[in-house]
Amino acid sequence: MAEMPILTIDGPSGSGKGTVAARVAGVLGWHLLDSGALYRLVGHAVRKAEADFADSAAIVDLARNLSVDFVDGKVLLDGEDVSLAIRTEAAGNNASKVAAIPQVRSALLDWQRDYARSPGLVADGRDMGTVVFPEAGVKIFLDASAEERARRRYKQLKDKGIDVNLIGLIAEIEERDHRDRNRSVAPLVPADDALVIDSTEMDVDAVIERVLRAVYEAYPETRV
Repeated sequence: MAEMPILTIDGPSGSGKGTVAARVAGVLGWHLLDSGALYRLVGHAVRKAEADFADSAAIVDLARNLSVDFVDGKVLLDGEDVSLAIRTEAAGNNASKVAAIPQVRSALLDWQRDYARSPGLVADGRDMGTVVFPEAGVKIFLDASAEERARRRYKQLKDKGIDVNLIGLIAEIEERDHRDRNRSVAPLVPADDALVIDSTEMDVDAVIERVLRAVYEAYPETRV
C-alpha cells in the first residue's frame, strides 16, 4: 500500500468529506472508497434482520456475511437497492452504533484495504488515515462546527421536501460526534500527519482546491 497513491479524507458527519472525496476522485481518475457506506450497510442489515443493537455477536455475524454489490452508482444489499435507505439520518446513527463494535471494524478492515488499486485511491471515512491506510501519502481531516454541519444537513433535507428540526439535528450531530470521538477502537481523531481543514467558512470548491494542492505536492506525477 505504501507505493500506491492514496488520499484519505476523514472527518465527522456533515463535514462535507463525501462530496469532496467524490469530486477529487473524479478529477484524479482514482478509485473511491466510501467506508461510511459499509457501516451504514451493516446498520441497515441489523434493522432488516430485526436484530438488537445491543447484541454484538449477531451484528458481527451480519458484518462478516454481508452480500453487497456496488453497481452503476447503486448499493445493493442481498440484491436489493438500498442506496437511498442507507443515506437517512437514522441510517447514519445506526452506522455510528455498529462502528463502535471492535469486531465489526475488524470484519470490514480487509474489505476496505482491498480498494487500494491502481491508479490510486481516495478513501473517505473516520479512521482511513489512522487505521485503514496509515501509510497513505496524503491525509486530510475535514472538520466544521456542529452548527454549520447541522445547517448543511438541514438545507439538504429541506431541499428534498423532508420536514426536519434544526435544533434536533444539532443535538443528533453532537451526540454522534461524542460517540465517534470517544469509542474505544479507532476513535475519530486526525492522524498525526494529517492536514486539518476547517470548512466552516469555506465553500466546497475552496476545500477541493486545497486538497488537490496537497495531492499534487505529494504525487507530482498525478497533476493533469
